[in-house]
Amino acid sequence: HYPSQTAAPSRGFPEFLLRAPAAGVAETESGSTTEASESDDEEVEEGGDERTATSADPNNLAQPANPQLNSSTQPQDAHTTSSSSGDGGGTEAEGQDVQAVPAASAPPQLLPGEEGEGDNCTICFEPWTTAGEHRLAALRCGHLFGFTCIERWLKAQGQAAKCPQCNKKAKRSDIIMLYALKLKAVDNSEQESMKRSLEFEQSLRRKAELESAQCRLQLQVMTSENGKLRQELKELKTLMAQAGRSSAPSSSSSSSSSSSVSASLVCSLSQSAAGSRTAQYGFSKAVLLSQMGGCRVLAYCDPLSCLLASQPSPHSTLVPGCGVKKVSAVNMKASQYVPIHTKEIRGLSFNRQNDSLLLSAALDNTIKLTSLLTNRVVQTYNAGKPVWSCCWCLDNSNYVYAGLRNGSVLVYDTRDTSTHVQELLPLRSRCPVVSLCYVPRAASSSFPCGGLIAGSLEGGCFWEQVDGATYRPHALPLETAGCTDFQVDMESRHCLVTYRPGRSNPMLRCVLMALSRTPQQDSNQQPCCSCWPVQSFSAGSSCKLLTKNAVFRRPDGAGTLVCAGDEASSSTMVWDAASGSLLQQLPADLPVMDVAAFQVNGEHFLASLTEKMLKIYKWE
Repeated sequence: HYPSQTAAPSRGFPEFLLRAPAAGVAETESGSTTEASESDDEEVEEGGDERTATSADPNNLAQPANPQLNSSTQPQDAHTTSSSSGDGGGTEAEGQDVQAVPAASAPPQLLPGEEGEGDNCTICFEPWTTAGEHRLAALRCGHLFGFTCIERWLKAQGQAAKCPQCNKKAKRSDIIMLYALKLKAVDNSEQESMKRSLEFEQSLRRKAELESAQCRLQLQVMTSENGKLRQELKELKTLMAQAGRSSAPSSSSSSSSSSSVSASLVCSLSQSAAGSRTAQYGFSKAVLLSQMGGCRVLAYCDPLSCLLASQPSPHSTLVPGCGVKKVSAVNMKASQYVPIHTKEIRGLSFNRQNDSLLLSAALDNTIKLTSLLTNRVVQTYNAGKPVWSCCWCLDNSNYVYAGLRNGSVLVYDTRDTSTHVQELLPLRSRCPVVSLCYVPRAASSSFPCGGLIAGSLEGGCFWEQVDGATYRPHALPLETAGCTDFQVDMESRHCLVTYRPGRSNPMLRCVLMALSRTPQQDSNQQPCCSCWPVQSFSAGSSCKLLTKNAVFRRPDGAGTLVCAGDEASSSTMVWDAASGSLLQQLPADLPVMDVAAFQVNGEHFLASLTEKMLKIYKWE
């Protein structure tokens, strides 16, 4: 009856399999094999009884549900038959086989650290599901649980319920269902650490560049002072040598007189040197431009040696609109009014060609080219929107730029009289472009790029001119509110940014920025142009008008000067860019709208424009 013998152990084997680990444990604890063998004999007898019962019932010949248990039954049954006919040594061998069976069939146990922490609920340690009561849920703090577990947890704790992981206050309404079929979290801790390290290194680099720019300014000042001192020393040696040759060695009186003469010469030389070091602007003349007021911007025409100030028409009934008033820089007298636009003028600019062509921008949606030789408009471009600023391209005089009220910058080619050739759209908000300044290329400079700086009320952008028709934008790291004016010094390649008073800074501020260019890291990354603050200057607490300032080379060559109109005190402030100290405060009757530095016949002047008058100061 072989079929009945093979099928019968299928019912008794699971019980035997469950008993086998207990025998193994007892053997390990007591150290003897007697108890294990006795339990084995009992199991063999029970197994025999079960075989008899099974063979009597033909319905039990069906295949067992677990194929693994069925496959392992035959060798166990055969071994049991052979061991029952053997001696006591066979019983010990059977005990050893019994211990081997559960060891092979038991699943591998995972260590606590090996379990997927992101797959199990941290309350019941069971895997969460994608549907049902134990589906994936999260608290407001971000920790994940099974829905039923966290719901019972919060209900049990009542009003003082907290997150099981972070102890943050939580409540039933904070539970959020997460609809995720499979949740995985990428370990980016190393990446975030590298980002923080990169930001720290970039901050150190910006700090180093700031210190380097300040040191360059100080070096420039010290170099100029050193050159002046060397020149004074050379002149002093020449005077002493002349005094020594003119004295007679035999006459003591003549030697004493020559020494006194040399001493007087040294004294006068030192006094003149001290006077040159303390040179400053002195008031020269005031010119009345308009009785009604309305003057706004100022420009200097070097070929004609005249100043141009925008103002409304003095004869509005006969010649309505706005134009410019000419002021001769030679005799400091107002000469002629030139009508140009129908509405207020916001920008005036000249190019480097010395052709006396004036570029003007106004709120009548136009920019115009006016010849100051004939006092007539030679070209008009309609921008379609009010124009707030304009400038020339200093690398190619055929191109001009117009900054619009919507934040766009239009590029015009003077050889094309129809319309603009390109439009530079704003990167951020569409605020009016209050200032346009072109930075010419300079290969030998630390900032060799050429391009356009477009300053709006909410920041600035440098449009790098890659070639004749391609511009690459670079957003400048400036404050996002309160910018009123942008100016550039062509020699030092520094940018002066003016901020109106605000909540964080209640004073008018002028910040001198050093333009910089980050070198190209690889072939895929483009060079980045930026700027860093070098020096800051503070003025009054009022700034209701969009005034224009200036940054230029000191007349004696010993550094850079920064000039700005202070609306609170109605004066022109003059600072030293290297030290940041206030050198002068030039008074005015009304708020200063614009300032301009110019040179005539080897003499240096500073002009400040108010709504009615033009005040001129001479460097002495």
